[in-house]
Amino acid sequence: VQLQASGGGLVQAGGSLRLSCALSGRTFGLYTTAWFRQAPGKEREFVAGISTSSGIKPYADSVKGRFTISRDNAKNTVYLQMNSLKPEDTAVYYCAGDYRRKVGSAWTTDNGYNYWGQGTQVTVSS
Repeated sequence: VQLQASGGGLVQAGGSLRLSCALSGRTFGLYTTAWFRQAPGKEREFVAGISTSSGIKPYADSVKGRFTISRDNAKNTVYLQMNSLKPEDTAVYYCAGDYRRKVGSAWTTDNGYNYWGQGTQVTVSS
């Protein structure tokens, strides 16, 4: 499977962006897809995840209530709607996928994902 992230950009604090992760190749059986982000000088961190059926959608505490993950299986695309953006949301955002189902904290561990997109830059100005 290949993943391609897009939709990043420069936005003022309080604004919104929607990121897209286009999936191609062997998408059948890709049970988990997630968004991670990495700010300069910081480790990569989990943002949100979604299961194939959209029945499981864990979020990092820092984005709960502001970000919404969703997917359109007909379009093989996973979205991250980001509202009420803050300067601390500035980072390179990556989408990741894995064929294994995940439970609990396994969603948040980046080494549990075998497939990664190239990243898209999100910059939030104050």
